[in-house]
Amino acid sequence: MDVADLARRAADAVNAEFVMRLAQRLVQIRSVVEPDRGATEAAAAEFVAETLRELGLEPTLEEAAPNRPNVICDWAGSSFEQGNHKTLLLEGHSDVVTEGDAADWKHSPFAGIVENGALYGRGSADMKGGVAAAIGALAALQTAVPDLPGRVRLGVVVDEEGLMLGIKHFIRQGHADELDGAIICEPEENELCLFQKGAMRVSVMFRGKMAHGAMPYAGVNPVAALGKFLEDVRALEASEQRRLGRHEHLGFPWFTPTTVRAPDRGEAQHNVMPAAAYLALDIRTVPGQEHGRLLDKLNVMASDLMRETAGLSITLDCFESRPWTETPGSDPLVSALEAAYPLVFDRAPRYGGVPGATDGTFLHALKSVPIVTVGPGDRDIPHQLDEFVHLDEVVAAARLYAAAAVYFFDEE
Repeated sequence: MDVADLARRAADAVNAEFVMRLAQRLVQIRSVVEPDRGATEAAAAEFVAETLRELGLEPTLEEAAPNRPNVICDWAGSSFEQGNHKTLLLEGHSDVVTEGDAADWKHSPFAGIVENGALYGRGSADMKGGVAAAIGALAALQTAVPDLPGRVRLGVVVDEEGLMLGIKHFIRQGHADELDGAIICEPEENELCLFQKGAMRVSVMFRGKMAHGAMPYAGVNPVAALGKFLEDVRALEASEQRRLGRHEHLGFPWFTPTTVRAPDRGEAQHNVMPAAAYLALDIRTVPGQEHGRLLDKLNVMASDLMRETAGLSITLDCFESRPWTETPGSDPLVSALEAAYPLVFDRAPRYGGVPGATDGTFLHALKSVPIVTVGPGDRDIPHQLDEFVHLDEVVAAARLYAAAAVYFFDEE
């Protein structure tokens, strides 16, 4: 049997009912991380592990932080030989963002309601659907291609919505050392995404001197400095957009202020000029931008402001830097997905770009693992009210992953 026939067999072996039920059950497990309440991803991780045990597999749970376990599970075909065959990672995350006020939802956010073929609930698209698809693909490979000459590693990690502690721990534990490629199962409308934006999270603290609002000359106003700094940031954003233009799949880079707080702590008073003010910037980058150079430009802007205003102090802290990624179209993982795509969707591949960073950022940046992000769900629906995913997209993603694995491990 040639590779195309084996890939079709693997895709056809995906159990649609199993995948859809799995996605629904995962949504019903609330895995919002709330440290003050002790809420973590633990229940979702244990459910994933138990599902894998029922498939005859032997998952491992490793805590990336207290009571926040990653799930790692390997399956290899009977002809797999260590060192002579490749390893492919199917990767997802178990945490979801807050649902906000549940009363604002059309359906209860963790009821897992299915309506007109769509599964509603927090995390349905981001990314319980993708996790279910990955598990469904792995189960299909077990039954349809038992002698596959390769190894599939499933990684379902914690904290993707935070500082990505899960994937960082996964890498530190050596689980990325033998990877030859990784499919990141995030909601991207089942488009093949070879690019993803980078991210810089920058905190800026402005310190001046407190004074009465009626006598600003007696102090140093950090709020005014923050306002001027924001004008400079806006100008830098516009300059970078002119320089780079609109990326085909990622659009423009953005420098977004997300938090402004004055005073930086405690209660504000209308007639008090505070001693300090705080600004958070969420910077999203595209190919052609270097994070170090952008941070240098921000520091120069801060230095210029301090020279202009006696007694003003500005400090910047880039506490998270996630570089943009690009996977060459010639990479074997891309070729495998491109070969599998028409088999599953009956059309040529569609391509897109990831507007935010994913766990794949660190696999690529720290371990040079080729990554492609592709998964079920509208890319604009994550973190919104009434989040949903079409279940036929989830099943199609599982079939794509299974067929692509066959092509990826083909030795001819």
